[in-house]
Amino acid sequence: MNNNNYFNENRAREIEISITKKRRFKEKIFSRFTKGIVEFDMIQPNDKIAVCISGGKDSMLMAKLFQELKRHDKFPFELIFLVMDPGYNEANRNKIEENAKITGVPITVFETEIFDSVYNVEKNPCYLCARMRRGYLYKKAKELGCNKIALGHHFDDVIETTLMSMLWGGQVQTMMPKLKSKNYEGMELIRPMYYVREEDIIAWRDYNELEFLRCACRFTEKLEAENGESSESKRLETKKIIKELKKSNPNIEANIFNSMKNVYIDAVIEYKKDDIKHSFMDEY
Repeated sequence: MNNNNYFNENRAREIEISITKKRRFKEKIFSRFTKGIVEFDMIQPNDKIAVCISGGKDSMLMAKLFQELKRHDKFPFELIFLVMDPGYNEANRNKIEENAKITGVPITVFETEIFDSVYNVEKNPCYLCARMRRGYLYKKAKELGCNKIALGHHFDDVIETTLMSMLWGGQVQTMMPKLKSKNYEGMELIRPMYYVREEDIIAWRDYNELEFLRCACRFTEKLEAENGESSESKRLETKKIIKELKKSNPNIEANIFNSMKNVYIDAVIEYKKDDIKHSFMDEY
């Protein structure tokens, strides 16, 4: 056996063992992963799921969690570990492929030119990039016979999105645990990391001495070259707000999350259902 292959197999096994044998990761990562799947009924027998890997810590951990779930084999379902290359530079593309070998994830890579398409867009390039990425992932997954795509958004993403929509969007909405695609019939999006905390993902990454991509976007690289540092996004601002609020209220994150489960329609001025606006004045 090739020494490199032997090393990678052992390394991958150690990474897998850490998820279920190390108490913190088993309780705070794997158990919360399965909790989200069960509570929101994310996987059914004979599903074929495209586990979408961006190259960051969240999606790579999600891939390993799905592999572990598959080993339990309670009912049949299939997995494809799908990597979309939107136009990464050579170093970033190599990093993703290297990490896939280290972690033992058999990736399927396809290429697009999204970065070229949004590079010169001045207004909301990140939003456009995200929308295009989602569309390409749905399309490729469907071509491969999948009926679901899985994204690696975690608990912190959920509460940050909830707060961002209020502070900067002037609306109340959250990041849903699963969604039916409006443009790709029969396709569904699931977020099985819904209950997993980012601090635990970081702890898992550091415990295994892994290094993943953070943001490989050309737009971000351009800003860093021009300003000497990356621009502070609204999400980073929101992270700081939550961190500051947590100093006086340790339960602030749970409260933000639970607020989306405890909406009292009788105390809401207006709301939308199926894009139709309803007002409390309608029945006052």
